[in-house]
Amino acid sequence: MAEPEQFYQPLSVQLLEWSLRGVSGVIMVDNPVSGALILIALTLSSPWQAVLGSIGLLASTVTAIIIGHEREEVSRGQYGYNGMLVALLIGAFNSAGDWYWWLLLPACVAGATTTFVSSGLAPVLDRWDLPVSVFPFNTVLLLYLSCTGTNNPYYPNYPAQPLGAPLINNDTRLHVPKLLQGVVLGVGQIYACDALGPTVLILGAVLLFSPIMALHALLGSGIGTLAGLSVSVRRDALYSGLTGFNGALGCMAVGGLLFSLNWRTHVFAIVCAFLSSYADIAFSNVLANAGLPASSWAATLTVTLMLLVTGRALSSYRIHPRRNSPEQYLQTPSQWTENNTSSNTV
Repeated sequence: MAEPEQFYQPLSVQLLEWSLRGVSGVIMVDNPVSGALILIALTLSSPWQAVLGSIGLLASTVTAIIIGHEREEVSRGQYGYNGMLVALLIGAFNSAGDWYWWLLLPACVAGATTTFVSSGLAPVLDRWDLPVSVFPFNTVLLLYLSCTGTNNPYYPNYPAQPLGAPLINNDTRLHVPKLLQGVVLGVGQIYACDALGPTVLILGAVLLFSPIMALHALLGSGIGTLAGLSVSVRRDALYSGLTGFNGALGCMAVGGLLFSLNWRTHVFAIVCAFLSSYADIAFSNVLANAGLPASSWAATLTVTLMLLVTGRALSSYRIHPRRNSPEQYLQTPSQWTENNTSSNTV
């Protein structure tokens, strides 16, 4: 009987909760408290980036309300996180500096556009039982940066740099403390945040919701760093966490969000992190020729591929995205065998 009471809450209060869920949804968490902590972390890192992200978040959420999406989907922040992400990256690639007020317009328009893209993709992806994920963010960001370019008089952008190290760089020395710091920063880079303190706060927000998700975030970022070391990417990319965030996303999605955790899915999460990281390096080296970033295409496509795998060892553990933490879905191998046997009998 607690849910009907929420129906009578003022719209402003409900919108605040939905928006905070959208903030946490960027990192696959569904918790308004975690969302508030993450928003504080972004404000500490860059107040201007926090403003832009909030504008994109509100634009996408309000658009979903206006066009009449299901209340449950909107209340989970399902349409907010894509809008926030695209606004954050618009600010991150802007070369005009902070507090460049012209950016409020594209942040708002791009945020709203992600809702329309999400609405269009959902019926198509539902046929294969696939989530929309961050396809809208990746698509709209690519379109925006392709349209504006680096010499636009109103919206100039930094050209994206390839992750691969220059051919003239023969230095094999590594700064181990910076490398370990880069593993942590890989989690913050999901929000385009490269400051250590705010990143630790973001990681704490994930830990508050699910220790499993936090563990897989760090594990995936570490795997991304190893992948970068194995193919010799730029040192600054290693130290800033740029090589780790796709691995973190892939590892979290398979190791806690879309599959129930056990030893099999944990191994698949590690595989997904490696594939996401290597694909990110490849995409980055190719797209940088046009001055475009790879953003999170690698993790998005790799996780989608994992969801399409029909082998029983993986597909039998598939669960739909939910509001509960992964800890509530832990089961022993014997429990899984019993459940699968029961379902086959029915």
